[in-house]
Amino acid sequence: MNERKRFIRLPEVLNRTGLCKAWIYRLISRNEFPAQVKLGERAIAFLESDLDKWIDEKISLSRNKVA
Repeated sequence: MNERKRFIRLPEVLNRTGLCKAWIYRLISRNEFPAQVKLGERAIAFLESDLDKWIDEKISLSRNKVA
């Protein structure tokens, strides 16, 4: 359970999800996307493990509905 944690910045989140910035923030406001972590006064990042879990959930939901 000693999971390595890694911060990823917004451009990588956008690339990995295929979503636009506005939609990411809308999902965050609805508690439907992992919230960002404040790194400093003007810097935020996301936990890669949170994003990976979110992506896995979306894949699972999508594939289970097709059956």
